[in-house]
Amino acid sequence: MKIIDLLKDDKDKINQTASLLQESFEAWSTFELAINEVIESLQDNKISRVLINDEDVVIGWIGGQSQYNGNVWELHPLVIKKPFRRNGFGKMLVEDLEKQVEQRGGVTILLGSDDENNQTNVSNQNLYSELPSFIKNFYSKDHPVNFYMKLGFVIIGIIPNANGIGKPDILMAKQVY
Repeated sequence: MKIIDLLKDDKDKINQTASLLQESFEAWSTFELAINEVIESLQDNKISRVLINDEDVVIGWIGGQSQYNGNVWELHPLVIKKPFRRNGFGKMLVEDLEKQVEQRGGVTILLGSDDENNQTNVSNQNLYSELPSFIKNFYSKDHPVNFYMKLGFVIIGIIPNANGIGKPDILMAKQVY
């Protein structure tokens, strides 16, 4: 397995990445939506890296987008092929992104992790009343936030109702310098 840049002229890997995205997320329900997202990730101010196996098959993808004059980079998206999940490949991609961001002078990685399926204590809550207490007492059984917390990300905020009533987006960040 190795992590490489996804390149504009590598149509095969672009198509594989778009298929992986479409298979993994409802937000990219069609190949057209997924391919547009992948192509957008290939712009100069972005990072687009894929994990490939020895047969040149895309196993995972991570993207980063520069914000705040390059001081902050948004991690978006991260996806691993279903049979390969929970084997350390997501961690490999995040650690690689951290190096890429640091090489570009970035100091913080930011991400949002939606809770659309009631997997945390902040879903279906009126977060406007006691938001700091919800962040302080945050817990989750099996939500991607747990993965990011293990990698050193911390919750820096919550956007109530970002995905509909009772479906927040959990904002997380990590220092990389």
